[in-house]
Amino acid sequence: MTTRRRRAMAASLLTLALSAPLLDTAPPALAQSVQTSGSQVPYTSGLALPLPTGPYTVGRRALHLVDRHRTDPWVPRAGNRELMVSVSYPARGTSGSPAAYMTDDEAQLLLEARGLGGVVPAATVAGARTHAREGVLPAPGRFPLVLLSPGFSMPRTTLTSIADDLASRGYVVASVDHAYESVGTAFPGGRMLTCAACAQVHTREENAAVARGRAKDMSFVIDELTKPRRAGVLSRAIDASRIGIAGHSIGGAAAAATMAADHRVRAGVDLDGNFQLHPAATGLGRRPFMMLGAESTHSPGGKETDWPEAWPHLSGWKRWLTVTGAGHFSFTDLPYLAGRLGLPDPTVPLSGERGWDITRDYVTAFFDLHLRDVPQPILTGPTAAHPEVAFQP
Repeated sequence: MTTRRRRAMAASLLTLALSAPLLDTAPPALAQSVQTSGSQVPYTSGLALPLPTGPYTVGRRALHLVDRHRTDPWVPRAGNRELMVSVSYPARGTSGSPAAYMTDDEAQLLLEARGLGGVVPAATVAGARTHAREGVLPAPGRFPLVLLSPGFSMPRTTLTSIADDLASRGYVVASVDHAYESVGTAFPGGRMLTCAACAQVHTREENAAVARGRAKDMSFVIDELTKPRRAGVLSRAIDASRIGIAGHSIGGAAAAATMAADHRVRAGVDLDGNFQLHPAATGLGRRPFMMLGAESTHSPGGKETDWPEAWPHLSGWKRWLTVTGAGHFSFTDLPYLAGRLGLPDPTVPLSGERGWDITRDYVTAFFDLHLRDVPQPILTGPTAAHPEVAFQP
């Protein structure tokens, strides 16, 4: 097969993969648990995530958290609810070793789910450079905490760029993998937990159950990270009076559900996700909330979005922003990496790099305003620097 034909085939597969709806549906379920080596490797492929833009070196630590007061909702026989959490944080110095993006096995399952198995080597994705370091101490001081929840069936690693950029700007960021809700996440003991939930979630009410379950997960993560006996030195780097949350797709629904259930969370962001719960966006009080999504699916009058339902229920500071040319995944790492591999999605006009710039600028501005009280002109109205972003309604 010629290089041109190979690239054309890959681009076609990528188009199908990235256009698969993940707002309310999921791909077919995979095996619930398989054995894996779980090997992580430092970056080796030449592929790299965007450079963080803040002044701090980024540290990374992976945590395995077990909520012994809850049974897993998707696989009850598995016992207690388990989470994998990557904590990115402002670091002291540049010691330590490079942090891996994901394991080879996680990368392989993600590529297969996106229709790219056998087209892009798993090692290429797993070996992507993340600009974070493991085994390095947090910088002095106490920093706001931001929680991140990925889209349904997507691993936490797809939000690595925003996690590391926020950490470089002085935030502790906890990216959460919810057990049995991703195509593949490595857990201790050589286990790879795959998407048992994907075969069980089809309706809005079932999606709402996902959001409510993730809200419990997020409250538990806050509990664990703010206890010195559990998180050690990381807990001392967190200012527990300044907590925010953001999520992509159903992770955005989880962000709103977490705020409704846990008043410790002061501010939230929904990245291109329906709220799922009905009535949408209730229980947040006057706490600030921002919706940032693709114009094609989340404009006023859209038939597939519940943002118009949510808007009047947000009684505090709020923004409804749409991005021209964006796709559902434009707010994650995936289009950026695909572009670097020479495989952009031809159905999404917005480049992966531009999608990253917009996501970074608006998410960071939101948390700087509401967790640090730093004025952000970018959030007051349209700007010449971001012509793709429209303020709704």
